[in-house]
Amino acid sequence: MAAPAPRLLPVAGAARLLCAGRVLELEAAVVMGVLNVTPDSFSDGGLYLDPAAALAHAERMAEQGAAILDIGGESTRPGAAPPDSETELRRVLPVVERIAARLGLLISVDTSNPELMRRAADAGAHLINDVRALRVPGALEAAAAGNLGICLMHMRGEPADMQREPQYAQVVVEVRAYLEERLRACAAAGIERERLCVDPGFGFGKTTAHNLELLRHLDEFASLERPLCVGLSRKSFVTALTGRPAEERLPGSLALATVAVLRGARIVRAHDVSATVDAVHVANAMRRELH
Repeated sequence: MAAPAPRLLPVAGAARLLCAGRVLELEAAVVMGVLNVTPDSFSDGGLYLDPAAALAHAERMAEQGAAILDIGGESTRPGAAPPDSETELRRVLPVVERIAARLGLLISVDTSNPELMRRAADAGAHLINDVRALRVPGALEAAAAGNLGICLMHMRGEPADMQREPQYAQVVVEVRAYLEERLRACAAAGIERERLCVDPGFGFGKTTAHNLELLRHLDEFASLERPLCVGLSRKSFVTALTGRPAEERLPGSLALATVAVLRGARIVRAHDVSATVDAVHVANAMRRELH
């Protein structure tokens, strides 16, 4: 007697995202490469503060298969304090301008700063990736005034305090409800739904148990009917699961990325682009075969 075919979990959300006049097709999952232009990010802080070094790294990630580059000037590691607005603008805008002039892939700006949101499009960006989901005063209006795509992420608290004993009654229900509320806020502000994607915020105000629960039930975010972005790369809970030190988190990160795609993620944010692209290709192929 033949074994029953494995159940294919539904893919979360729609299969396209509008980003500053361009369409990101998401029938298959893609990789978003991380480029931190900060002195203190947990993984690559200080490596790419110089715009020339940032451009060289962006070119490597493009060659390795990244569909999107995510450029951030604020460290959101646990315990981090935000920079002032001018510092963030000074870090990010020259890098966006250089990359936009040289590369054709989509550029995301990882920011909660309304002024940077307003100026990012003119610099050549296509997407805003906001860990605070447009909750900073003026951010919703700044996003609505442009035509960039927007990623709305869940975070409990702020980076400075988010990992101080985070608690949930039902983490999946609460995170999904939060993202649903932010989608409604965007709609009320006149932001087209096709410009929006969502991120459950792994590691942002969650314990290892919370992260695993979210990953186990990631397919339930399909009810939001928007593409799902995940950031699992090099997170501390990889060490919690594997016992490996920070510099050996790549294998665990790849395993998590593969599970996320199989459970519906469309955009996988990653530091190690080449290896993650391979993992995502495998997961995409498995989805096609199981469908």
